[in-house]
Amino acid sequence: MSDFSSFDFTGHRALVRVDFNVPLDDQFNITDDTRMTATIPTIKKILETGGSAILMSHLGRPKDGPADKYSLKHLVKHLQELLGANTKVFFADDCIGDQAGMNASMLRGGEVLLLENLRFYKEEEQGDKGFAEKLSKLGDVYVNDAFGTAHRAHASTAVIAEFFPKDKRMFGLLMEAEVKSAEKVLHQSEKPFCAIIGGAKVSDKILIIENLLERATDIIIGGGMAYTFLKARGGKIGNSLCEDDRMDTALEILEKARQKNVSIHLPETSVIADKFAADANSKESPSDQIPDGWMGLDIGGKAIGIFSEIISKSKTILWNGPMGVFEMDKFAAGTKAIALAVADATANGAFSLVGGGDSVAAVNKFNLFDKVSYVSTGGGALLEYFEGKELPGIAAIK
Repeated sequence: MSDFSSFDFTGHRALVRVDFNVPLDDQFNITDDTRMTATIPTIKKILETGGSAILMSHLGRPKDGPADKYSLKHLVKHLQELLGANTKVFFADDCIGDQAGMNASMLRGGEVLLLENLRFYKEEEQGDKGFAEKLSKLGDVYVNDAFGTAHRAHASTAVIAEFFPKDKRMFGLLMEAEVKSAEKVLHQSEKPFCAIIGGAKVSDKILIIENLLERATDIIIGGGMAYTFLKARGGKIGNSLCEDDRMDTALEILEKARQKNVSIHLPETSVIADKFAADANSKESPSDQIPDGWMGLDIGGKAIGIFSEIISKSKTILWNGPMGVFEMDKFAAGTKAIALAVADATANGAFSLVGGGDSVAAVNKFNLFDKVSYVSTGGGALLEYFEGKELPGIAAIK
């Protein structure tokens, strides 16, 4: 594995796995270009040091081969804007084959070629070795800058690296930053270490919570998943979200935390509503005394105060998952307060890592993106990393 920052790309065609899986509206306009902008520094570094860049990515989940709605041609215009008018951006209407090969071979230093959607071939997701080898022939250096797909054992992320010598395969700047930030939290965390875990389901977060029990000093649990814990402890949660089949698991987690001297914090108060809607009637209630017909949709004022105090004393913070249904302004106060608390702690010297689609969306919604230490682009990949799993896309390079 080579060091990307010190590698001289002069005369090299760098085959770069990027994550351009961005959301598009009905007119194919990009509604959130975070994943594209995140990898621009990597592309520019290759171009500025005399190399050319051949970009490969997936977009969406095409089921039966090529489909116009999933074509990466819709991204070319915006990619050109991000790279600037002085950079030539070309598009290949296939990712393998004679035309793609010809387009790649004709690239000059400072130019970019975007390949068509990798998932137009089923071999990509199957991790097919032959398909990976065909892709590998397009470049002479392999750069993986797609942390968002690092947990997938696909041809372009996990198999392709073996067709490049060790000194010609590397992480891009985004991948380096993602791995470094995750490693800092997982293996070099300064105590107190607070993990804020939210979202709807306990089942989605069991493994990450269990792995964090070995590392964190405090674990804050919010969102819908908190009510499974509260009911398991004997609380009345009304019509709140609950996974009844996970209550034993919740109790086991609480007992493990007690044995390991890790403090698990559940919301003492909730903002409750009489229906799941923006125009619902709402009021505050103790989280374990929610009346029938009402449901918890956000953490309450007392919970906000307690959680914010814990966060303010932390030196390392991991945030994955919102505190409530923040998409509805009526139930966004808890998530916003936690976001502000994380930003304040960061300003006071804490290292904060925010990951997971909803958490990232919350940070963006409240304009706090640049107020935390690092915002991860990899939802599922980050989750699996913190579950203690080895990610195929990282293992392949290392």
